[in-house]
Amino acid sequence: MTNGAAKVHEIQAAVLRGRDGLQIETLELEGPRDDEVLVRLQATGICHTDIDFLDDWDGPPVVLGHEGAGVVEEVGKDLDTVRPGDHVVLSYQSCGQCRPCRQGRPVRCERFWEANFGFARLDGSNALARSGVQGHFFGQSSFATHSLATARNLVQVPKDLPLELLAPLGCGFQTGAGTVLNSLQVPKGASIAIFGTGAVGLAAVMAARLVGADPIIGVDLVPARLKLALELGATHAIDSSKEDVAARLKAITGRGVDYVLEITGAASLYQVGLEVLNPQGAMALIARPNGSSSLPEGRKTLGIIQGDAVPQDFIPRLIGLYQAGQFPFDRLVKFYDFSEINRAIAEARRGDTIKPVLRFGQG
Repeated sequence: MTNGAAKVHEIQAAVLRGRDGLQIETLELEGPRDDEVLVRLQATGICHTDIDFLDDWDGPPVVLGHEGAGVVEEVGKDLDTVRPGDHVVLSYQSCGQCRPCRQGRPVRCERFWEANFGFARLDGSNALARSGVQGHFFGQSSFATHSLATARNLVQVPKDLPLELLAPLGCGFQTGAGTVLNSLQVPKGASIAIFGTGAVGLAAVMAARLVGADPIIGVDLVPARLKLALELGATHAIDSSKEDVAARLKAITGRGVDYVLEITGAASLYQVGLEVLNPQGAMALIARPNGSSSLPEGRKTLGIIQGDAVPQDFIPRLIGLYQAGQFPFDRLVKFYDFSEINRAIAEARRGDTIKPVLRFGQG
């Protein structure tokens, strides 16, 4: 695909340079190719997938960020689904050509890892190469004032809703709600335990309430998050730092649970999940712990990617639920200026903030 615009854009981006953390720098970004759009970002969420990269990254300088939302500024000549001025939310990338993509299952894209974690376009090129930095994280690298995206990872959204609020729908909230609604298809009356009530877990709590699951049990170390889980639809809350989780789960349900969402990555909670899962039950692994063992016969695990959501269908569905007062994800969000990115990350690590969202200046 040729580059349809020779123009180069000067942008501001938070660059990860090894263990030195994030530094906001001026970079040069290529204009959009024929199948790309240039988005002026108004906001981007911070996801724990971003934060995980900060702990041990020893590769080349990169720009992270994968929950962007903004306004389309330029459109490549091969794209007719959006136009300049449209409001969009950015989500995960897919190739659009493999069999799962053609069948409408982009989350199972055969090049998913390469498209989202390869820090390059699928042809190996890099729009930030002039600056010696790699981008295209999840096809967007939204820790920046501008981003390139394709029709496969952008979703047009209503202009009457604030983009800064919609940004987190691109990954975390989509994953939590999608796990309940799409991956597990939890039925009314089923029991569900959600290990980890951060952004993903609380989205799952709200989705479980929507489908009529009962009981809905939140498990966490942070009392404030457990309190919010109860306000958003959980019927019970367990503080795993003080209580025997397995014993409490069995006491609440009388036997065990039908569904477990394991979001913490803690091997101890994975083992609890094995112990409490009912026959024919399912455990959704959003964070797979090291050394995980097999489930007893009749039970199953599912490795979750993006809640098996097709963003162009699922994000508008979540927006509709929000507008109807049934998915109040705004209660999970705390806003920060882009310059405060390192403080936002530190507060998310401590559990003080559930979903940090960075806001960019409008200049």
